[in-house]
Amino acid sequence: QVQVVESGGGLVQPGGSLSLSCVASGIKSSIYSMRWYRQAPGKEREFVAAISTGGRTNYADSAKGRFTISRDNAKNTVYLRMNSLKPEDTAIYVCNIWGSGYDDWGQGTQVTVSS
Repeated sequence: QVQVVESGGGLVQPGGSLSLSCVASGIKSSIYSMRWYRQAPGKEREFVAAISTGGRTNYADSAKGRFTISRDNAKNTVYLRMNSLKPEDTAIYVCNIWGSGYDDWGQGTQVTVSS
């Protein structure tokens, strides 16, 4: 059984930084994408960033230049470093494991950007 658990959310002032982590357990394959999505109140879930097993990354336009996704394959962990945060980045950030038959989601971690 796959478990996906995010951590690292919190309250940060505009212009600040925050790092999120997501650990996937129960994974039996090394080939899968790890992705971050977010959902703000009253809005649909949107893609933020993704990273392949080989380290290839992809970002939403809103994340380019400010967010950095990375992963540790040995630990089945993906990270999201967020800099220059804006109030519009406020959302629940959710981790997704996709590929090799997996499509598993975590419960999410709240990120609030406010002064």
